[in-house]
Amino acid sequence: MNLTTKYLGLTIKNPLVPSASPLSKSVSIARELEDNGAAAIIMWSLFEEAITAESESMVRFLHQQETGFAEIGEGFLPAHRDFDNALDQYLDHIRKLKEALEIPVIASLNGVTPSGWIKHATDLQQAGADALELNVYYVAGDIGQTGAQVEERYLSLLRELRGHVQIPINMKLSSAFSSVGNMVSRLAAAGANGVALFNRFYQPDIDIQGLRLQSTLRPSTSAEILLAMRWIAILHGRHEGLSLGATGGIHTAEDAIKLLLAGADVVHLCSVLLQKGPAYTALILTGIQDWMSEQGFESVDDFRGRVSALTVPNPAEFERANYLNVLDSYSVAAGVRV
Repeated sequence: MNLTTKYLGLTIKNPLVPSASPLSKSVSIARELEDNGAAAIIMWSLFEEAITAESESMVRFLHQQETGFAEIGEGFLPAHRDFDNALDQYLDHIRKLKEALEIPVIASLNGVTPSGWIKHATDLQQAGADALELNVYYVAGDIGQTGAQVEERYLSLLRELRGHVQIPINMKLSSAFSSVGNMVSRLAAAGANGVALFNRFYQPDIDIQGLRLQSTLRPSTSAEILLAMRWIAILHGRHEGLSLGATGGIHTAEDAIKLLLAGADVVHLCSVLLQKGPAYTALILTGIQDWMSEQGFESVDDFRGRVSALTVPNPAEFERANYLNVLDSYSVAAGVRV
């Protein structure tokens, strides 16, 4: 049974790719993921703000020490560059993963400024990353900013990076675009090698007792795959060479199979691995293989996109027709008067 697939121009052994999470911070856990069938691994996201804040904090600390002990003379304190910061540690971890694993290692970068994106992306490439995922976590909170300006933010970043980075680039996208399909088309034209649909934007919560905002993290559920499944089905086969990755809500073999049938090249696993451990990768993979055997499929390519907009009898079911069908078929609970 042939499970190999193409992802970001790389040939990988199957479609299961653990997405950015703390699991990648441990070389031993990364090895366990590989042993249980992970075909590539995406590292945890490197945040530009964290690097900048750490560097500024170190400079302030050393400056204050130098001011307090000025009589000792110049050279008493080391330069802040002599200390390993978050970027140095991340780059070192790329090298360790590359030495320990046979599967591709994909770096994840979450930047703020154009200069930060370019500098850090170049560093990640030089450290040996096989590809780069851009986690553009941007909430357009400025009500004066237009949708076109938001889209251009993504596009200009990609164009600029494409001029400095040669490794494949994957764009992790939000679903909050007025035209997801058009945005993906423009990213493909600007040099993206793949897109991941969709980034989970963690929403702030309100503590009603303390009357303040609070951060909450709720694991994904299988129900969340449906939005990505719809858009992957619509986008499948539209852009040659552009990988489609499904992210958010993949917890079972059935979830993964649905997304592959829609046209995904890979499915990204995160919450389920944090909840159940790296060994669960093998169970999902076995479930896919068992289903393929039952259906008579010998390779992933035999069924990828079999239920996409290009192949179903009524493609409109991925659009407005589904909305009408769902509402028409809904029945109220027994005893409820309408």
